[in-house]
Amino acid sequence: MSQDRKIRVGILCGGKSAEHEVSLQSAKNVVEAINKKKYEVVLIGIDKTGKWYLNESSEFLLNANDPKLIKLSKTSENIALVPGDREDQLISLSKLTPMQPVDVVFPIIHGTYGEDGTIQGLLKLAGIPFVGASVLGSAVGMDKDVMKRLLKEDGILIADFLVFNRMFQEEIDFENIKNQLGLPFFVKPANLGSSVGVSKVNDEVQFKKAINEAFKYDNKIIIEENINGREIECSVLGNNDPIASLPGEVLPSHEFYSYEAKYIDENGAALKIPAQLQKKIVNNVQTLAIKSYKALCCEGMARVDLFLKDDNEIIINEINTIPGFTNISMYPKLWEASGISNAELIDRLIQLAIERYESEKRLETSFEAQR
Repeated sequence: MSQDRKIRVGILCGGKSAEHEVSLQSAKNVVEAINKKKYEVVLIGIDKTGKWYLNESSEFLLNANDPKLIKLSKTSENIALVPGDREDQLISLSKLTPMQPVDVVFPIIHGTYGEDGTIQGLLKLAGIPFVGASVLGSAVGMDKDVMKRLLKEDGILIADFLVFNRMFQEEIDFENIKNQLGLPFFVKPANLGSSVGVSKVNDEVQFKKAINEAFKYDNKIIIEENINGREIECSVLGNNDPIASLPGEVLPSHEFYSYEAKYIDENGAALKIPAQLQKKIVNNVQTLAIKSYKALCCEGMARVDLFLKDDNEIIINEINTIPGFTNISMYPKLWEASGISNAELIDRLIQLAIERYESEKRLETSFEAQR
């Protein structure tokens, strides 16, 4: 890419996910932190129906400083992304004319239709470099069932869990679950993040509500044993040779680290950055975070969440391939504590995206039989 002009970065945010508002908060922080001398920001918002809009930075968000009321500001410029010629990748639907293309996309869409490989597949088809994990890593990281089975296959410790499909919902028995996993336990949608649809269950009444809540968001749910331990998080950055940040610790004031605690209630959790851990434990956490990252085919970035038990045994909880970038999010805060500023972090992520794209561009995409 030419170095005599700014790199055009499409910040893709919003989306049809239940985490729409979190995405808008994250995008706001990325836009504020990005190096404007090096990058030209192009804001692309996706509303809750799936329509794409090109936004002016001055009219980007409504109620931008209120996590409960934040909304995407829809301009009249409704656009579409078209796979094929890079010069005609963005089309104005009102004028039916091509718009100036972007050089790279930073998808900051959390959850369904953004973090699950769907956006990544579309961008790959369009031939546009993009930040974060590719199709496989995104899909695997999103599905907690597949994710946990791959971690277990690689010898990484995880909590015991059970998986249920919607068609067998009536057969899910509380006493059976209790006998297998003990009390309390957690009920979660298999494909979602930010603790949306997650419930902690202590009795049968809570159990029935939890099952219904989880099935609102996915056709597959997981029920997972409760792990007593410190909640530790570690940020990972890189493609083939990733590095890990200093770990941080979450001390929720709610019963668990809920959606509200993460994004709405500023007093929902205390964050210890870095976590107060012995050097040996820090090294163990970082090593296991990188091992998990590689096992799940991640690239670019991810946040690895884990439990540290009293005997210093580490249990991996999950991985987030598009972690939050809000002003109270762990991913950028951990890198800041590790010596990488938000602006530098965003710069590295964009360069990693371009590096992967250039590497993949050298691969053959057709085969001609030798004569």
